[in-house]
Amino acid sequence: MTLAVRDADALVFAADMYGIPFDQLAALTGGDRSARAAARRWRDLGYAETARLTEGPAWLWVTRAGLAACGREYQARKPALPQLGHIRAVAATRIALEATGAYRRASAFWRCERRIRARHGRGIRQHLPDGEVHWPDSAPVAWAGECWAIEAEVTPKTVARTTAIMREILTRTGDYGCPAAEAAVPWGPPRHARALYLCSPAALTTVLNARALLGPLAARIEVRDLPPGAQP
Repeated sequence: MTLAVRDADALVFAADMYGIPFDQLAALTGGDRSARAAARRWRDLGYAETARLTEGPAWLWVTRAGLAACGREYQARKPALPQLGHIRAVAATRIALEATGAYRRASAFWRCERRIRARHGRGIRQHLPDGEVHWPDSAPVAWAGECWAIEAEVTPKTVARTTAIMREILTRTGDYGCPAAEAAVPWGPPRHARALYLCSPAALTTVLNARALLGPLAARIEVRDLPPGAQP
């Protein structure tokens, strides 16, 4: 569908990411003035709401009408206060990755956690990645055809929990929402060729220690620092 509104890609981004702080919206729209103008237009259309939810920049999130205009069937809601730091980190990761030349040349695709959750359904206890990056088979990169799981780690979990999540990601064979019997078929091709962990200084040691416990699977875990702007 075609969304007949200026800065449509930024509105869809905000819809997919649960919400977005104004400094990140500015990065998507071309500057602070453009971000404020876009937010004003979307509010006038009933597509978005804004508020200062915590210290730092104000936040924008997409309303039910805005989600419908974007072709999204998510439940409309204001970003939860305890999740703001994580939402910011995941959005910064996506912005940084989508700005790379390799991503653009490959026409890669980010599948957001919100979309994964909508397909996954309720009542099933599985870990969902913060996002997936899909590289087309025809992409001019060495990893063409791969699907990557993306994890933004701001606050450290325990090493045991982190290791369990890594193992679950790397041994998964089916898409989220598939029958349980297809989720992890022994010897089946992995859904995620690799998992990319982007870590805050506080979480880095835990992630590295968890990776060290994975044995041969550890080769498919990449660990990097969170990009600039991931933390206020």
